[in-house]
Amino acid sequence: IVLTGGDDRLWKMWGFPDGNILMTGEGHTDWLSGCCFRPSGTQLVTSSGDTTVRLWDLSRSGCILTLRGHSRAVRGCCWHSCGDFVASASADGTSKIWDVNSERCRYTLRGHKDSVNSIEFLPFSSTVVTSSADKTLSLWDVR
Repeated sequence: IVLTGGDDRLWKMWGFPDGNILMTGEGHTDWLSGCCFRPSGTQLVTSSGDTTVRLWDLSRSGCILTLRGHSRAVRGCCWHSCGDFVASASADGTSKIWDVNSERCRYTLRGHKDSVNSIEFLPFSSTVVTSSADKTLSLWDVR
């Protein structure tokens, strides 16, 4: 199974080796920049040019939560290995750590001088790495 997101505002789940579309999700109002499975495999998270991050329940094929707080396009997203937190990176120069259980932003990471273009949790850790258009990488302890 492979996930894709694109300019058509949709995410698609593809089965291999046949390459058939297993599921499609719509709801974002601009291009998708990222999509990632929850570690349990039951949900996914997407990020978009519409400034939002969305959580999707695969058993219902629908959006179950929209996270708002970035002021510009969200450039990437990822899950923490525990499955309780999502991280997002934005063109507004910030990154956010979202608690999916309380449905709120836990931390806003500020320090880059330009768009934050990618974000990733280090496996089984409270450390996040971000990359920015300001030509820097940053490591953040989000405990």
